[in-house]
Amino acid sequence: MKNTNQESDVKKSIHRQRRALRRESFRKFCRRFRKNKGSVVGLAMLSIIILIAVLAPVIAPYGPFYNHFTPKSGPGTVNWLGTDELGRDVLSRVIYGSRVSLLVGLAASALATVIGVIVGCLAGYGNRNVSTLLLKITETFQMLPMFFVAILLSAAFGPSLGLVVGVVGFMSWPSCARIVRGEFLSLREKEFVTAAKSIGCGKMSIVFQEIFPSVIPQVIVNASMRMATAIMLEATLNFFGCGDPLRVSWGKMLNDSRTYLRSAPWASIFPGIAILITVLSINLVGDGLNDALNPKFRER
Repeated sequence: MKNTNQESDVKKSIHRQRRALRRESFRKFCRRFRKNKGSVVGLAMLSIIILIAVLAPVIAPYGPFYNHFTPKSGPGTVNWLGTDELGRDVLSRVIYGSRVSLLVGLAASALATVIGVIVGCLAGYGNRNVSTLLLKITETFQMLPMFFVAILLSAAFGPSLGLVVGVVGFMSWPSCARIVRGEFLSLREKEFVTAAKSIGCGKMSIVFQEIFPSVIPQVIVNASMRMATAIMLEATLNFFGCGDPLRVSWGKMLNDSRTYLRSAPWASIFPGIAILITVLSINLVGDGLNDALNPKFRER
């Protein structure tokens, strides 16, 4: 009974120390992130884009399918970014298009991260046979051409938003899985893992309470990069007609306006600029996260 109480006290003490270290690590992370001015600018830009997407019905001057304007009219006081071939306001469509692009980026990145973390944990802490099998599966997915798989599935099941999210998410997880697996292999023999085993912690407790918190920084950085890639892929797939035809997205706007690029270039330029700014802001935030979470910078 006495030994049980002592083990319980030791576990509580370890948990308290871990929480204190995490709070201190978070404060240091915030200080390091603020030192990177480009990342702060990127975060501000990304926050504005997300706010625009959330408040699209409020701030958009017209509906995305409102087409009672002169087709292909240039930017002016009524239509700040001009109109497209059907007389729809380009500014309103760019604003509403941010919703689909960000939704695909977030959903696909989250799906890829969840799958990658699960596979990486099993491959990094499981037995040799499981690790070898999962590594072969990961390599197989890395060899599959994502773009052509999306086109094939779009032809088989029809273009849709869920298809884009599923393809990008299910095809993007290998990079996260390899990162998590590598970190687990390097951490599973460390002293704190051995100490956790010595006080009777189970395998799941060791995986998710001892090792995985040390892997979270790398997972966050990878997820931010996956989000930028997912937005680019969504735009590319929509440009080639693999997205949902009933939803407004930046890629679909580029697809719709490609045939009259010379007569109404603004219909292509502004959604292209929106994609550029969004991807740039995400990459800036990702660089800041990498610098702030990288162990080489922790003492700065």
